Amino acid sequence: ISTNSPSNPTQGLKRPRNDTGNKVTVVLGAQWGDEGKGKVVDLLATQSDLVCRCQGGNNAGHTVVVEGTEYDFHLLPSGIINPKSICVIGNGVVIHLPGLFEEAEKNEKKGLKGWEKRLIVSDRAHLVFDFHQVVDGIQETQRQATEGKIIGTTKKGIGPTYTSKASRIGLRVCDLLGDFKEFSTKFKNLVAQYQSMYSSLTVDTDTQLKKLKEYGERLRPMVRDGVYYMYEALHGPPKKILVEGANAALLDIDFGTYPFVTSSNCTVGGACTGLGIPPLNIGEVYGVSKAYTTRVGIGAFPTEQLNATGELLQTRGHEVGVTTGRKRRCGWLDLVILRYAHMINGFTAIALTKLDILDVLDEIKVGVAYKINGKRIPHFPANMELLHKVEVEYETFPGWKSDTSAARKWNDLPQKAQNYIRFVENHIGVPIKWVGVGKSRECMIQMF
Repeated sequence: ISTNSPSNPTQGLKRPRNDTGNKVTVVLGAQWGDEGKGKVVDLLATQSDLVCRCQGGNNAGHTVVVEGTEYDFHLLPSGIINPKSICVIGNGVVIHLPGLFEEAEKNEKKGLKGWEKRLIVSDRAHLVFDFHQVVDGIQETQRQATEGKIIGTTKKGIGPTYTSKASRIGLRVCDLLGDFKEFSTKFKNLVAQYQSMYSSLTVDTDTQLKKLKEYGERLRPMVRDGVYYMYEALHGPPKKILVEGANAALLDIDFGTYPFVTSSNCTVGGACTGLGIPPLNIGEVYGVSKAYTTRVGIGAFPTEQLNATGELLQTRGHEVGVTTGRKRRCGWLDLVILRYAHMINGFTAIALTKLDILDVLDEIKVGVAYKINGKRIPHFPANMELLHKVEVEYETFPGWKSDTSAARKWNDLPQKAQNYIRFVENHIGVPIKWVGVGKSRECMIQMF
């Protein structure tokens, strides 16, 4: 910062505005989650210096297969398996400490090493307590009783924690690491507030506090001021920085199929607010989409196939939630939602995953527009009653009826599969950079 003292020769000169610093690459879900983001992140993480999570909590589930071993990540950025990467849990993430350490231990048993030395946690991140998880369950029971329907949350306490945050009663990592007496008082007040709302809630505060104190000490060496940390990373020597989005565009609290959404921004803006980085430093934005569509839990799903096709996609695609074990609902690819996700996120490229699941179909449909009373509607409806009523206009393609799982480059794909991919690309107006045809790293065909 210039002091403009007389001895300062650059006084009054405008500083050149070309040093914007390093750019971050953001990977985002373009549908309702479970698109295979973990795989794309893993691909990019092998060459990234920094892999960051910016929102959500352990309601996310990313599976990564490395040398035949399957790792499941919920709160840890999936870059943690790369011994050369540093992983960052940003201020926008909500952290359940027992969940964090349990997840690390599970993956340690599978061969994960030295993660504590490579994990950075923002001191501004909010904490998820066990009672938030209990409240999550109570709220779902209440919704069932009053409205006859639930949201279908993962019951990981994510919603209630973001509620505490927005109500300005939440507790953060910096509180836990500060004066513990002060923290204990705040914690007890928070519990009392929740108990006044939920009479059935019982919390053993002393046991909880004892555990939290232990977790806090284990966490302490990993905690940094996230804003300064990210600033240094952006403006220091050249670095490859990756941001791993959790959940997906249609689960975004603002842009998703509200109220059947998560409680954070899982679109590109969440990368800025959840890590404390300026929009100027956002570089590539990769959207991840399956070659069909799935959804977990309830809520509108226009291209859903409640028939043999839907069942085929579900069984062939092993469509079961990583975090919840719930069967996923399946349907055709919906380009209305992909275009909508692109409007919000500005994808620079797309990864189209699980193309191989479509290998056995005689014909493949793609939703290209929504109609109400036979008339095309120009946008993706915000109103859920309306979304439930839409009729989907489809484009139909002949199936390629051959095994694509061994394809490793564009030319290995059958012509009909290539036509399908090109149609998707042209319709959304975003190039497809990867096509996934299987579970492991090698099964991602890179196009350019």
